[in-house]
Amino acid sequence: MTTLVETAIRSVVGKGVHRVAAFNRARLAPPPGPHPYLTGIHQPMTTEETILDLAVTGVIPPALDGRYLWIGPNPVTPPNPADYHWFTGDGMAHGVRIAGGRALWYRNRWLRSNAVSAAFGEPPAPGQRAALSDNANTNIIGHAGRSWAIVEAGGHPVEVDEGLETLAHNPFDGTLAGPFSAHPHLDPETGALHAITYDAMTQDTVWHVVVDAAGRVSRREPIAVTDGPSIHDCAITASRVVVLDLPVTFSMKALLRGQRFPYRWNPTHAARVGLLAKDGAGADIIWCAVDPCYVFHTGNAYDAPDGSVIVDVVVHDTMFAESRRGPDSPASRLERWTVDPASCSVRRQVIHDHCQEFPRYDERRTGQPYRYLYTVALPPAAGELAIGDTRLFRHDLIDGGTLAHDFGPGRHPGEFVFVPDPAGEGEGQGWLIGLVVDMNAQTTELQILDAADFTGPPRATVHIPHRVPPGFHGNWVVA
Repeated sequence: MTTLVETAIRSVVGKGVHRVAAFNRARLAPPPGPHPYLTGIHQPMTTEETILDLAVTGVIPPALDGRYLWIGPNPVTPPNPADYHWFTGDGMAHGVRIAGGRALWYRNRWLRSNAVSAAFGEPPAPGQRAALSDNANTNIIGHAGRSWAIVEAGGHPVEVDEGLETLAHNPFDGTLAGPFSAHPHLDPETGALHAITYDAMTQDTVWHVVVDAAGRVSRREPIAVTDGPSIHDCAITASRVVVLDLPVTFSMKALLRGQRFPYRWNPTHAARVGLLAKDGAGADIIWCAVDPCYVFHTGNAYDAPDGSVIVDVVVHDTMFAESRRGPDSPASRLERWTVDPASCSVRRQVIHDHCQEFPRYDERRTGQPYRYLYTVALPPAAGELAIGDTRLFRHDLIDGGTLAHDFGPGRHPGEFVFVPDPAGEGEGQGWLIGLVVDMNAQTTELQILDAADFTGPPRATVHIPHRVPPGFHGNWVVA
């Protein structure tokens, strides 16, 4: 348990470290060439828009009544290319409201961190800030009838209203005692969110956090680690939480050099996967060794009859080994990991070896065996990861095989979320919804695909008359 004295010491040391980092940051020289996350498809938007009654091609399924929400980094003022890292840009949320077969509106709004409020000449948004950062830019979800922008590594959730205006920096009504995560997973049996959280300034502990169906934290169980690992995602089964402790860790050297995202590939950090009972003590976690690699995102996971755990993951050979501007990877692929607590080992099987990211599935099947997994194709990874392919993949995990939906030249999809048809209970009965950036016309489409007709034409296309920069994650939030 951290004492008040320890907290005070960390505060003083932390302020000194950040003064040194700021001094060195001002002396960084920009790398040659245009910044990949400030130009081209990633060029930031400069305005907040409200567009009513958007044009639609095709027919929006009448059962769809809700908002498609999307979030990513979008600097509110032009940043210094010498020190800008994609993961640290000011959070901007986008949304399309769908009801009655119509696209009622599109909106985009910056999340009101103190820096964003100051840039607009506004008073600070209300609420409780985390110590290191009040910028939420990574995911946006609906939970307990409310909407939350979320981030990892120490930040608190930001609550927004239906139109994406910032309501408050809100650590779940004061029940969250520390950091949260960009990737909580909803347990369909209990309605609770499970997350593995970490704090950039705490090197020896991560936490299993549970937010109950009412939106209040009901569990915060510490788990001992070393080196301050970056744990972007986790997975849950019917009985366990899967913890990914992999060789990307906090780097004090990177921070002192002035780098805004101080996490680096660390080959001396042992790669392992932890299996923790959902209500178990952190000291009882079972750690299973895995070959060094990095995972941003998991698909589904489930308990196998033999006591092992199956988890599907997008695997990168390394991460943050070279670039100071964003994610880098020599290769990525979709793998199935069989985590065996008896032998404390992980067996890796390649499902599909093309570069890809952002796995999603029918989340009614969370924690259970499932058939379909959807991912976004990426160009061959040579250095910094690029949003540049034109295809969405559907992987059949039972019969094998992969189908590709190609959106056409110059048309680049982001993460697509599966939205179930309320009239059907079978896996895959529903729609895939996501944004496609058309670089030919500098516009964006919200496409609604029939999941059962994956390679067929979209059921409907909502036309957004400007380019929405690729962000990180989107979700469907029922009205």
